[in-house]
Amino acid sequence: MKGPQWCAVGMTVVLVMIPVAWGQQPNSPHAGYVYPAGGRQGTTIKVLVGGQFLDGVTSVIVSGKGVQGKMVEFNKPLAGQALNDLREKLQALQKKAEDPSAREELRSIRQKIGDSVRRNAAPALSEQVTLEITLAPGAEPGPRQLRLNTALGLSNPLVFCVGQLPEFLEKEVKNSPADMELAVTLPATVNGRLIPGDIDRVKFPARLPPQYMPGDVDRYRFSARRGQHLVFAVSARDLMPYLADAVPGWVQATLTLYDAQGHEVAYEDDYRFHPDPVLHYEVPGDGEYILEIKDALYRGREDFVYRIAMGELPFVTSIYPLGGRAGKSVNVEVTGWNLPSNRITFNAKGKGAGIYTVSMAAQGLTSNRLPFAVDDLPEVMERETVRTPKEAPTVKLPVIVNGRIDQPGKRDVFSFKGRKGEEIAAEVSARRLESPLDSVLELTDAAGRRLAFNDDTEDKGAGLETHHADSFLMATLPANGKYFIRIGDLQRKAGPEYAYRLRLSAPRPDFDLRVSPSSINASGGATVPVTVTAIRRDGFAGDITLALRGAPAGFTLSGALVPAGQDQVRLTLTVPSAAAGSHLNVRVEGHAQIQGRTLVRQAIPADDMMQAFAYHHLVPADELRLTVALRGGTRASSRLLSSEPVKIPAGGKAQVRVAIPPGYHGYEKLRFELTDPPEGITLSGLSVTPAETQFVLEADTNKVNPGMRGNLIVAVSGERVAPANAPNAGARRRLPIGMLPAIAFEIVTR
Repeated sequence: MKGPQWCAVGMTVVLVMIPVAWGQQPNSPHAGYVYPAGGRQGTTIKVLVGGQFLDGVTSVIVSGKGVQGKMVEFNKPLAGQALNDLREKLQALQKKAEDPSAREELRSIRQKIGDSVRRNAAPALSEQVTLEITLAPGAEPGPRQLRLNTALGLSNPLVFCVGQLPEFLEKEVKNSPADMELAVTLPATVNGRLIPGDIDRVKFPARLPPQYMPGDVDRYRFSARRGQHLVFAVSARDLMPYLADAVPGWVQATLTLYDAQGHEVAYEDDYRFHPDPVLHYEVPGDGEYILEIKDALYRGREDFVYRIAMGELPFVTSIYPLGGRAGKSVNVEVTGWNLPSNRITFNAKGKGAGIYTVSMAAQGLTSNRLPFAVDDLPEVMERETVRTPKEAPTVKLPVIVNGRIDQPGKRDVFSFKGRKGEEIAAEVSARRLESPLDSVLELTDAAGRRLAFNDDTEDKGAGLETHHADSFLMATLPANGKYFIRIGDLQRKAGPEYAYRLRLSAPRPDFDLRVSPSSINASGGATVPVTVTAIRRDGFAGDITLALRGAPAGFTLSGALVPAGQDQVRLTLTVPSAAAGSHLNVRVEGHAQIQGRTLVRQAIPADDMMQAFAYHHLVPADELRLTVALRGGTRASSRLLSSEPVKIPAGGKAQVRVAIPPGYHGYEKLRFELTDPPEGITLSGLSVTPAETQFVLEADTNKVNPGMRGNLIVAVSGERVAPANAPNAGARRRLPIGMLPAIAFEIVTR
């Protein structure tokens, strides 16, 4: 996660949309929030998980070591006839409203009705599970991921934090100005939710202008001493990276600090390019202060959960350099607040290329963590001077240059010698390493003629970034001679924190993988869809073969190939019937031949999260979990009888033969449908017999081209008639039955 790691570290539409995949258990469990979203080492706390389809929680799974949980209570709002019965009872009791003995029951019924109506208005958050979470004294501080194992399978993961500070919960009931603030002793982590309707224009303190709109405002009162450097670090977007149905797609928290007289003394609404604010304040005098948090748009909802770490906390604002060479020790300059030193040594001996983290400890507390890149290329440090091209130092490729833009408008210039026809890749790593630099990159020849330029390049592997500000370019050099590469900040900003790593080398073709969802639920014998996304590096465009690891025999991936030139593939996982009741940690690996070598990359589990109705992001998860339900599903799997890949002529047809389980024949009017097929490919001509099922795939010559490859996912549904003893006897209902294993196809010339 980005930002502080103590874990503490427009308009809102209440309907929350949950995608349900064919072949997975119907009504897959969805966890919408956990509150509080963390606890202190060595404590046992009660937490609330809100969501949908959470009936029958059997266990709580928290990633890492030292955190255990168990279910205490399940609460579901009243609906339908039960709610109507309660309303009728309320009407009857209202006739006895003057009777003192009836007043308390009237109040209780009104509360139950109001609570049910409010929660039913947001179905995806309506159910509540109370958990008891125990955090071991030695549990590693930082973010974990919490999932619920239910009767329908495993929920999606939620961020749950292990903290080191004393923890406080906000007052959720605010009936008066006095109820709006909570007294805390620093250092502390405070937990709250921005729930609508709590303040109703209450003014506090009286000296503040009365311009609050309806919405939740939480306040915390504390004592501070002159000279203290206090840090207030919010985790809100860190806890819930993306909200599908709210603009801008996360909680936009703001922090305001007041003195005891109600005068505003500090304000923050973000931290550099992160929505979660971090406020630093040097206390001018002894006394009491009030910290206020609210949403910038005065929105509120039950899943607007936050944590604030507050006190004289160690906080790292920047490091330099942003990385180092594998096998070496690197002296790192550290800047921040309440730090014991401005230097730290990062030991990269025995570490391979990758992203690690650095932090500092002070008075028994661990600071936030910042990423630190390790690579195996030679490294150099730029000289901190303003240069013209004539003064530009010459670097020998391949190399990684560590530098920073320390003067507004400055551009660092480096020269190198190249040969005609040589391919060059230049890549900036800055924003992905928590630098505020918004880089621009330019390649010119010795005469100053521009050969290539780039501002921003999207990295789909950086799922928590919404502004992809790092630059990348590739070019073929036109002649032998000297070349120049220039790097600067697009907005002409600068400072010691505007650091970068600039890689200059021949292209290094490579790839990363993401597999989603991170919680896979299936019935024994069922086939479920899985999506694998390839993040291709430095022009690599070849095939990537996929394999499942960590699962017993009988688990099968179908369509396990990311075809050359494609970035994403939908495939299927078929689960054996004998695996019912299994809970597995599994892995997906990718294999590719690149420049005569076989590269193997493990797919990082991720969840496809929607931001503000439109944008999709692959948010990484700690584990890929597979749960096979004990009940439901078909006890045998479908099998493809045709050879693969199925070759479909452009403008023509191909027949496909499959064997379906006997259970499918218990349904009437079977229907086979393609789900999210490539444009131009259709399914028709269904013929079902006990021996085999046949259908036809057709390719529109105007929409597909020969050589196109991929997978086709076919969902099967059927009709059933309600039995005579059912309330809806004789009614027909179409039900999803299952899914065929992914069918690999190739478009060929007719």
